[in-house]
Amino acid sequence: MPQRPRIAMVLGDPAGIGPELIARLLADPVAAQARILLIADRDEWRRGMEVAGVSLALPEVERPDFQGTEHGPRLYHWNLDDKPAYPRGEASAAGGRYCLGTLQVAVTLAQAGQADAILFGPLNKSSMHAAGMGHNDELHWFAEKLGYGGPFCEFNVLDGLWTSRVTSHVAIKEVPALITPARVRDAIDLIDNALRRSGVATPRIAVCGLNPHNGDNGAFGREEIDVIGPSVAEAQSRGVAAQGPFPADTIFLKVQGGPDQRQFDAIVTMYHDQGQIGIKLMGFSRGVTVQGGLPVPITTPAHGTAFDITQQGRANPGATLQAFHLACQMGARRLADAHAA
Repeated sequence: MPQRPRIAMVLGDPAGIGPELIARLLADPVAAQARILLIADRDEWRRGMEVAGVSLALPEVERPDFQGTEHGPRLYHWNLDDKPAYPRGEASAAGGRYCLGTLQVAVTLAQAGQADAILFGPLNKSSMHAAGMGHNDELHWFAEKLGYGGPFCEFNVLDGLWTSRVTSHVAIKEVPALITPARVRDAIDLIDNALRRSGVATPRIAVCGLNPHNGDNGAFGREEIDVIGPSVAEAQSRGVAAQGPFPADTIFLKVQGGPDQRQFDAIVTMYHDQGQIGIKLMGFSRGVTVQGGLPVPITTPAHGTAFDITQQGRANPGATLQAFHLACQMGARRLADAHAA
């Protein structure tokens, strides 16, 4: 029987719905698919269970490791020394410090080869910036903490459909200058490799254009002609099943329905909202974000902290369950590769 992957799990921002979602996940029978170490303040964990309306007796461990997790999830109690009161339903530096602290423990486990994947509840960037995070987003923070200098990209996954983007958290006015052959190539290769690691033998990848109507043969811009089209052709020459560029306003029509009905397994977009709007309209409550390209699989629900409904016991766990399923898939592959090495 294959070994279950070891997943380091954190609640996310305590001011949001993360603690409730993780409580619902661990109360679900699917949690038995992995060996789980929850890194959390025990009081925040208890509060999450209360909001979710579940009761789980997680044995506590004295140090962050996976001893005993073969028999069920374990809790490693981690809290800030000053034990602040986290404001509920709003961003705060205290919440950001808590997120970064628990995530650091998870990253350290992954670096030591003790965790096969990381799953975290929704974070709030304003909280983390207030706590001193100097990066645009958590993806860049993860890359630095893992000492990773290669290409990386945030992926969004919905019911087996993956999206990535050439640019992410940057101003729209900066996007055209960032659409370069190297960036387009890296975005295609990253999602191709990620899909292969998730079990897709030959990923079918659609690549978007940048401009309206694909630039209309250069009338509205030449990025499709000078950069994106040649990058797709170069990927094809290496055996990658990429096609495009396609107009962004119609590409999502080609991926409607289930996996057997879609024309593509993945879409590479040029900027954040070009893909995010489409995939979130298709299934906001089920979408997953993957911190793509990093040496360890890291997943989270694609939605945010939902401060407007926190503490109300009505958060939808669908995306969290999907994030867990994907962490199990990718973590099991990483574990198998480590054993084969």
